[in-house]
Amino acid sequence: MQIAVAKRLEQTQEYYFSKKLREIESLNKAGKNIINLAIGSPDLPPHPTVVQELVKTASLNNVHGYQSYKGSPILREAIANWYKKYYVVTVDPATEVLPLMGSKEGIMHICMTYLQAGDKVLIPNPGYPTYASAVRLSEATAIPYKLSETNNWLPDLQALEANGLQGVKMMWINYPHMPTGAKATTAFFQDIIAFGKKHNILICHDNPYSFILNEEPMSIMRVDGAMDVAIELNSLSKSVNMAGWRVGMMIAKADRIDEILRFKSNMDSGMFFPVQAAAAKALSLDQSWYDELNTIYKKRREKVFAIMNLLGCSYQKEQVGLFVWAKVSDQYKDSYELTDSILYEANVFITPGGIFGDAGTQYIRISLCATEETFDRAFERIQKLSTNT
Repeated sequence: MQIAVAKRLEQTQEYYFSKKLREIESLNKAGKNIINLAIGSPDLPPHPTVVQELVKTASLNNVHGYQSYKGSPILREAIANWYKKYYVVTVDPATEVLPLMGSKEGIMHICMTYLQAGDKVLIPNPGYPTYASAVRLSEATAIPYKLSETNNWLPDLQALEANGLQGVKMMWINYPHMPTGAKATTAFFQDIIAFGKKHNILICHDNPYSFILNEEPMSIMRVDGAMDVAIELNSLSKSVNMAGWRVGMMIAKADRIDEILRFKSNMDSGMFFPVQAAAAKALSLDQSWYDELNTIYKKRREKVFAIMNLLGCSYQKEQVGLFVWAKVSDQYKDSYELTDSILYEANVFITPGGIFGDAGTQYIRISLCATEETFDRAFERIQKLSTNT
């Protein structure tokens, strides 16, 4: 018996990396031993005290039941303290903080809470593909806005106004930006908040990369009036190496937290308390943790720069975050031609920028989530390929 999928899925394809990793698995079974430099999944562990907190708390007898939909007060307090210490932003842990099972979950919750057929949403191009997917699943219409290197990968707000904003209800932004590594400025955050207020557009800022190779972590909520028109998502996946633990957070005014909770509470029953306790411990780490982590990433980034040079790509050394974004040379038609060549001839998997939107078609992305030795091996394979051709 054939059962048709819902119309909301007709334009939503399986996530690129979900499909590609199956192909990589098949290639590995055939003996290819692919080096994966594409995925932004931290290969380093959390701080030992975080793991110890998980083990200690999980051994208790009274922590295994259902948890609050709004998260433990312990975790909410830790999030508020973290925002105060590192972003200089004061939020009420009882009403303006919502723990999430990863910020990706929050993207869907926000879209399903506020969007429906007929609504329009501005999404970045290039940008994280989940924004477009979540918008489509909510049955709203995604309107990509092109970002360019000439404008430091920031949206041109005047151009958006000139093109018309009729029906636009929401706008997704993400700084430090994935995949380009561009940073926002305080002036830009002020402009985007004013833009949202002027046009009655909810500004949704996705902020999981602010601590990686970035000396000045920023939150949009530091801008005066931001709480009135913005929601910020954040995550422990990259900043404290807890990607698989699925811990994120949402910062918003109390009314919005309550509105989003109406949807979220019908989707889950709260995360395992020992994970919340360990996350609170991670949020209490001092600056030395981030300094040590970034020392490792700086060394890895130099290795990636060397690979990009070998491939003839151009890039900005000032970019931050967990990836290196680079423009492919004119000898390749686009990023897909280059990445396919590297995958099938050198057995190295890197990401074509085109998966993030057509504005990324001439770019590639390499993750910093691999050891220096792995980058050296990848360099050698690509160098050998270049020599042979």
